[in-house]
Amino acid sequence: MASRPDLNTADESRFLISDLCGMLESYLDKEQVQEVYRAYLFGAEAHEGQQRLSGEPYIYHPIAAARILAELHLDHKSIIAAILHDVIEDTPIAKEQIESAFGADVAELVDGVSKLTQIEFESQAEAQAENFRKMILAMVRDIRVILVKLADRLHNMRTLGVMRPDKRRRIARETLDIYAPIANRLGINALRVELEDLGFAALYPLRYKVLEKAVLAARGHRKEVLNKINTAIKRRIEQEHLPARVLSREKHLYSLYRKIRDKALSFEEIYDVYAFRIIVKDVDACYRALGIMHNLYKPVPGKFKDYIAIPKANGYQSLHSILFGPYGVPLEVQIRTEDMNKVAESGVAAHWVYKANEERLDQMHAGAREWMRELLEMQTRAGDSLEFLENVKVDLFPDAVYVFTPAGEIMKLPYGATVIDFAYAVHTDVGNTCIDAKVNRQVVPLRTVLHNGQTVEIVTAVGACPSPAWLNFVVTAKARSNIRHYQKSLKREEAIELGRRMLDRALGVFEVTAADISEKRLQVLLQDYHLSTLDDLLVEVGMGRRPSVLVARALVPSEAADSKGDDMTMRPLVIKGTEGMVMRFSKCCRPIPGDPVIGIITGGRGLMIHSQNCRNITDNKYPKENQLDVQWEPGIDEEFPVEVSVIVEDRRGVLARVATVIGDADSNIENVGIEERDGLTNKLQFTITVHNRQHLARVMRRVRNIPSVIKITRTRS
Repeated sequence: MASRPDLNTADESRFLISDLCGMLESYLDKEQVQEVYRAYLFGAEAHEGQQRLSGEPYIYHPIAAARILAELHLDHKSIIAAILHDVIEDTPIAKEQIESAFGADVAELVDGVSKLTQIEFESQAEAQAENFRKMILAMVRDIRVILVKLADRLHNMRTLGVMRPDKRRRIARETLDIYAPIANRLGINALRVELEDLGFAALYPLRYKVLEKAVLAARGHRKEVLNKINTAIKRRIEQEHLPARVLSREKHLYSLYRKIRDKALSFEEIYDVYAFRIIVKDVDACYRALGIMHNLYKPVPGKFKDYIAIPKANGYQSLHSILFGPYGVPLEVQIRTEDMNKVAESGVAAHWVYKANEERLDQMHAGAREWMRELLEMQTRAGDSLEFLENVKVDLFPDAVYVFTPAGEIMKLPYGATVIDFAYAVHTDVGNTCIDAKVNRQVVPLRTVLHNGQTVEIVTAVGACPSPAWLNFVVTAKARSNIRHYQKSLKREEAIELGRRMLDRALGVFEVTAADISEKRLQVLLQDYHLSTLDDLLVEVGMGRRPSVLVARALVPSEAADSKGDDMTMRPLVIKGTEGMVMRFSKCCRPIPGDPVIGIITGGRGLMIHSQNCRNITDNKYPKENQLDVQWEPGIDEEFPVEVSVIVEDRRGVLARVATVIGDADSNIENVGIEERDGLTNKLQFTITVHNRQHLARVMRRVRNIPSVIKITRTRS
């Protein structure tokens, strides 16, 4: 399927149903072709009177999409689904009518491609993400859903010229970010190449034209060189009596552009690589051909890849080697069998095309099924559709590294993957409990980036848990989604605990305990709040979305609430300092045990603790109804950050002296800053950790006794 940079080929889309049926008769049964024609009549009637922006009848688009699938020799149900793919979305026809006319399989395929038009979304990005999630879940059930969608998107890209420039760019960006990588992940090279070139032409039209012009100009002087190399390769292969086809090939424009952009190379450096494909009978012949090529031209060290022994994630198999060619230019060769070549072009679509090598196709489909299983796991752990879409984009990153487990098993990971990515690739539990790692028997940091051929061993510990900091360096979607899922689960548990304490405190005003609340009263309140369980209600309270006083008043019997009247004095909430992510200590005043404190309920973010003399409190920044009386639990043995400012004489070694004294006072320095004042004195700003006010006073007293220290004060932002 050749690349078509023209974005307004409306004439080509006028592909008649008779032409489509003629194509289908070459590989489908007569009854199946008749079923396709019946679907055309159904679709034409449904779309009667509708037109595309180009002015042509709408039915031309579904027929053109069906033609793309016919070129891949897909089954008749996929062709029917392509013809009907917009019927549910754009006409009054319901899914049930399609199921009645053409069966459940076709109805599910059409529904999987249809957008969610009946739901209102807050933004276009959210709508796109939710529609994408729906399509992916349908694809997990039947992979033909994505094949129909790719055909639909390819024809839309071919006729993109009639769109407004802003919409053209948005669709092109979406194609390059999502649909072309999906085609690549499924190994459908024929669709991927055209989607990429059309997307490139629409998104960067000037860059496309400049690069296209450069290729046309360079093609002339390359032709003679290509012919000479082609002749030399054919002659040597014939001398070795190895049946083979030798083809010269040219990189498509988007591939050239990406290499120029990503590797900061000039066009001449990229384009002066002569590429050939050698197609042979079987696997043994592939390695024989490789030996012949390495004898004919010297191989470039480190530039050989064996994708036959270790196929790509999309099932692609081939031998790749870069050679020192004639005339001082590199020569790239790809060596593969006929079956490998067919699969490289059609990917998972080869299941319906080439039935000769069932074992080979089963291996490729196993890879596709594994990817879809990972997608299903990702979507169950994603917080929303936007997060899921981002995870899938990360997962579509094409480059890979190959590393080994201690048992010698090969693991395939994206380029740039770290030790943590490897741990999650082994198993979710291994990733969640990872505490250390060894690469080639050497202990390494968990953020270490892995390279081809390394052996990785993960050390785990019972009770260990993922760190939020891991999100700063992991690259795989599986690792990222599992870390986020764990953090959300942890936050929910902490919110439930804090919500329970706050609700118990509020119920105490009415001299009622949680055990006194009837199940019937609780269920009525949950129904009013549109919540399912008591835990959901406690999360709402703990996160500050539902005031505990109002929830308590709604839960207690009316006579108990009336008897208290306006007497709503509550005992302070006792805080320990270990409540986790749903209770945080303000950085503006950095309260520590011993400070009079007050809690501020922040909707959706939990409880924020301030000192009572914090300027944000005294200036009445927060409404009274958001303020909550809190007090420290006696005997807290945690460390809390606090800021101190030290004015010192400008003498050598004074910073080291102050830091030593702070450390000797059992305090840890988290941060230090130096500000020069008047040439005679400096201001040292420390963030240190202390247990309470008494500990802070002891630290400040010891620092104040240093001869070079003029003044030390506790500072608040």
